[in-house]
Amino acid sequence: MLQLSDTQTKNALPFRPLVEALRTMFKEGCEMPVRHHHTMGVPDKADATLLLMPAWQSGAYFGVKLASVFPSNADVGLPAVSATYLLSDGKTGAPLALVDGGELTARRTAAASALAADYLARKNATSLTMVGTGRLSANLIEAHCSTRQIETVTLWGRNYEKAKDNAQDLSTKLGVKVVAEQSLPKAVEQADIVSVATLSNAPLIQGEWLSDGCHLDLVGGFTPKMREADDAAISRSRIFVDTRAGAMKEAGDLTIPLANGTLKPEDVQADLYDLTRGDNNGRASENEITFFKSVGAALEDLAGAVLAYENSKELLNT
Repeated sequence: MLQLSDTQTKNALPFRPLVEALRTMFKEGCEMPVRHHHTMGVPDKADATLLLMPAWQSGAYFGVKLASVFPSNADVGLPAVSATYLLSDGKTGAPLALVDGGELTARRTAAASALAADYLARKNATSLTMVGTGRLSANLIEAHCSTRQIETVTLWGRNYEKAKDNAQDLSTKLGVKVVAEQSLPKAVEQADIVSVATLSNAPLIQGEWLSDGCHLDLVGGFTPKMREADDAAISRSRIFVDTRAGAMKEAGDLTIPLANGTLKPEDVQADLYDLTRGDNNGRASENEITFFKSVGAALEDLAGAVLAYENSKELLNT
């Protein structure tokens, strides 16, 4: 069985091929049961959570991501989230690869945003604002650059000094101009694409800041209480999601506007199944504002794990 470290997983998942792998998987579809959540007691510490995310294409591949969340790890300087992906043969059940789950999740999440932007951002988009300086920010910048000719990236973070350091580092690593901006309204107003990856429980992005023709990509919020954009952003935009079943139940950026009447279920235009299959054309005009909310799906993990395995097969023979 092939075992891929975080670095090997990253190298096996270049963004353009990964975006295309996700496009194909959404277009073809796969079996994807509801993710399992299990609470685990930890002596003298906060309860932990075990997440199991299975998916399969009959006769091809099947896999499951095992992720754990141990909140008290922060007290001892350890990451709260750990994840591993087991990919197996869909014909025999033989295990094929054990893939680093953290790197797989980060890259497939960013690739899903880039896939959505390929349908929803203007074709001539050249400026990207990245809100957030965590692990996902570098992946999102690189992924968006794989589907649009991004010339300038503006980076905003709560800690401006960290944002400046990250901007300098990313400019060198990614070969694109990245500049830090202290004013969030200014950073948002000047962007063709605004990508947000934070852990905010209160809206950061104000709808009045969004320029005509902007594409808003919300990634960070993953619970019904987390929110990155306000009701005005909802009201001014055409709304799209990665999967209706996930985003409309789990994402506070949608569940809260649905509850207060700002958003109706029928206002959600399409998900990535609809976009990739041509059931919805995505952006309808140059001036409209598009809004994409993702919460992740096991389908994306399977597509990424298969690509990582197929790109790394030769390692089995060395």
